[in-house]
Amino acid sequence: MSEPAPAPPPAKPAPSVGASLAIDYGPLVIFFLANAFAPVPDALKVFAATGIFMVAMLAAMLISQVRYGRISPLLWFSGLMVLVLGGLTLWLHQEWFIKIKPTLYYLTVAALLAFGLRTGRNLLKTVLGTAYPGLTDRGWYLLTRNWIILFVVMAAANEAIWRTTSTSFWLASKLWLFIPATLVFIACNIPMLIRHGLTLEEAAKEPPIAPVD
Repeated sequence: MSEPAPAPPPAKPAPSVGASLAIDYGPLVIFFLANAFAPVPDALKVFAATGIFMVAMLAAMLISQVRYGRISPLLWFSGLMVLVLGGLTLWLHQEWFIKIKPTLYYLTVAALLAFGLRTGRNLLKTVLGTAYPGLTDRGWYLLTRNWIILFVVMAAANEAIWRTTSTSFWLASKLWLFIPATLVFIACNIPMLIRHGLTLEEAAKEPPIAPVD
């Protein structure tokens, strides 16, 4: 008599809202703190912070994989850009490489989402479908369109800020401008999402969208 097949391993838990925010935004906060308090001359602070940012991003990806069994596509993409452009920043000793990363991130994601809409494949729905239970196809279209607009606006804002202000001001703007703008954007979309079928009770269990730049 054959032995019963072993039970499959238990599924990894989904990250809570707090854990999702920590994984997505923790490396950015560490980057900000390192740039402010790294015990190096001011001219070298952004380079020290960039190296620490790269390590923090790798740690966030590792924690996501080990604790929750997956790394989100957005975190993969952001991590790749941090490592590539951060590496170029340190290698060539040009801080503008790390400053254009948000611009490239926003424009690339916007282009991918727009391409998906043009070809009838909503990539945002593919990636985040469980985060918006009950949302109709029309709702997904409007949400994707709105994210495209936001990403293009934030790309333009990042370019304007880093090209016309100091490194400290640019870095601070990521905390007092870009993150609050993203949270306000998410809140402003909720009435539209509800009109197009979003079930708030189930959506509240899912982590919010937190694009990392």
